[in-house]
Amino acid sequence: MLSEFKDFIARGNVMDMAVGIIIGAAFTAIVGSLVSDLVNPIISLFTAGLDFSGLFIILGEGEFASLETAEESGAAVFAYGRFIMAVINFLIIAWVVFVLVKAVNRMKPAEEEPEAEEEDPGPTEIDLLMEIRDALKK
Repeated sequence: MLSEFKDFIARGNVMDMAVGIIIGAAFTAIVGSLVSDLVNPIISLFTAGLDFSGLFIILGEGEFASLETAEESGAAVFAYGRFIMAVINFLIIAWVVFVLVKAVNRMKPAEEEPEAEEEDPGPTEIDLLMEIRDALKK
C-alpha cells in the first residue's frame, strides 16, 4: 500500500497539481489585494461609495441599528447584503483573473501544431483494376 502511494505521488501530474494549488493560493492573496485595494476604490468612485454589506433583515424580534450590533446580540440575521457584495467581488475577481490570463497567454510564444504525418493512402481504384486486368491476362 505504501509503495502504491509513493507511485501515485511520484506521478508528474500529481506534483504539477500540487504546485498549481500552492501557486493558486498565493495568487489568490495577490488578486484579492488587487481587487480590494485597487479596483474596489475606483469602482466606489463611480458608485458614490455604495456598499451593500450593511443590508440585512432581522429574523425574529428586535430593532438593531447595524448588522454588527444585531450579530453581537445573537439575533438571527438574514445578511443578504454580504451575499450581494460577495457576488460583486467574485465577478470583479473573475474579470481581473481573465484579463491577467489573457495577458499571459499573449506573452507566451504560439505553439506550432505538429505536422501530421502523411499516411500511405494505399492503391487507388484504378491501380487495383489495372492489377486485376494484368492478373487476368496471365
